[in-house]
Amino acid sequence: MYAGLALTVLATLAPYADRGTTHLLADRIRAGYPGYSPARIDSAVTTYLVVLTAIGALGVLAWLTAAWALRAGKRWARPAATALFVIGTGVGLTGLLTEDTSGETGLPPELGWAGMAPCLAGLVAVVLLWRRPRPA
Repeated sequence: MYAGLALTVLATLAPYADRGTTHLLADRIRAGYPGYSPARIDSAVTTYLVVLTAIGALGVLAWLTAAWALRAGKRWARPAATALFVIGTGVGLTGLLTEDTSGETGLPPELGWAGMAPCLAGLVAVVLLWRRPRPA
């Protein structure tokens, strides 16, 4: 669970690191929308950062809630963790695969795959949860 939490935090921070270093997101927007002014590109990047931060915050909340529920032995913990995994994977795939109006995916592949990293930890967690006996 805590590996998934850490990966979620890293995936949430990745777009900020990109903004300060490689500018993959800004370059993606610039290539898809060559008529955009630098100010409009910066605005689009900021919008992406807000959306991705909100998604990341919800992911952190989901990991913390699932870890608490499992530690507390709640009966609903395994089904809830499974549902959170399915939702998180759907959100990750949406970020990875959704095309914008330019015909390209909205996120650069590097950021899209970074968003999928917590899903791998989620898959491992869910498999391990369902393999162990249910708490009494």
